Amino acid sequence: MKKIIIFDLDGVLIDSISNMNYAWKKSCDENNIKKPFKFYKEYIGLPFNEILKKLKIDKKYHFNLERRYNFHSLTKIRLIRLSKYNANILKKLKKKYILALFTSKNKNRAEEVLGSYKNLFKYKIYPSKKSLGKPHPHGLNQIIKFSKLKKKDAVYLGDTIYDYQCSKDAKIDYIHANWGYQNLKNKKLVRINKLNEINNYLENK
Repeated sequence: MKKIIIFDLDGVLIDSISNMNYAWKKSCDENNIKKPFKFYKEYIGLPFNEILKKLKIDKKYHFNLERRYNFHSLTKIRLIRLSKYNANILKKLKKKYILALFTSKNKNRAEEVLGSYKNLFKYKIYPSKKSLGKPHPHGLNQIIKFSKLKKKDAVYLGDTIYDYQCSKDAKIDYIHANWGYQNLKNKKLVRINKLNEINNYLENK
């Protein structure tokens, strides 16, 4: 029986792709960088600076790009909200499991999106200087450490290859959200098609 469910945020609990597209285009335009969003999208799930490295953007632009990206994202962040449907599912899950959040979205934007629903999660790990980003397992290991549970008691619900790699390296069971941003071809993955299916899966495990 699992005791804790750890969730990714973008693509799993919220759909923020249009916000990312807007913030990326605006911040690139301001820095005269020609990198269409389709290239950025390939690396969603990684910390922002890691995406910039993958895109081979000169390091001298990193600080300002991240600053402007966060600014533009926040100007439209009110348009993204955790749906009542998903919130109700999380409330039901919270009666049976500890809920935790491990996301590459920074704390300000993530908590603006979640609003009061952020309190549904007992543990929340955001990008920081003290936390290594995905696919490094540090964030998942921190949640296990804080909860004082065993890794066999946990499961991570994600939607990208970086979530899967992170979970695999942490030796924590992984469930793939088929509605998310990446369609992984690994046939061995446990998959669900809707958020409310996670409870049935865990009950039958």
